[in-house]
Amino acid sequence: MSDPVVGRAVEPRVDPAHAGLTALWRQHRPPGPLLPYELKTVYRDRWVRFHSLPESKRYPQDEAEYAVLLDRYNTVLDELFTGDEVYVVTTGKSEVSDHTDRSPLRRALHPEGTLWTTLDETDEPDPEFHTRWYYYADRRPWRRGCLDPLLRAVADDRLAGIFVTDPGLTRFHHPYDGGADVVLPTRQERDRMRERHTDWLSAHPQGY
Repeated sequence: MSDPVVGRAVEPRVDPAHAGLTALWRQHRPPGPLLPYELKTVYRDRWVRFHSLPESKRYPQDEAEYAVLLDRYNTVLDELFTGDEVYVVTTGKSEVSDHTDRSPLRRALHPEGTLWTTLDETDEPDPEFHTRWYYYADRRPWRRGCLDPLLRAVADDRLAGIFVTDPGLTRFHHPYDGGADVVLPTRQERDRMRERHTDWLSAHPQGY
């Protein structure tokens, strides 16, 4: 997005429709959203990781393996969100000084997403390595298969930084290339889900 007058990049506009989501998130984790990969750390006591292919294989190689992978993703998403609405959140990023998110694949696969908020990652001492994350969200009824194009892109490591959550922000599904991090409302619910899918768990002692 560029300014037609001076030709410089400008910040995308935050969609005011997401004000309620922002307010709720601040109640849970002030002052703003987490990076998706941080969910497993922040909610460690309610977190479980499921691998997306047998024997923890990372990347699918044929349509049969994509079918297994999508079935695992959708089975867990069904258990989390059937009968509910969800927020689908995708992310893009740029240098903080760039003031624009250039993510054509994200836009193509998540055209319903409008800008919810931004988050600056500035831990590095050198400002050249500072990153601005852009969060895009849409709210929809959960339907099995509605995220399959996004999930395939995630599985191929072409798109990252995605998560799905309920309107109360109590359940999260963060797919990545190789599996998904899942957060349940309670430890007991997490344990029950883990027991339903023991064949999908990591052999790592800490569940990674």
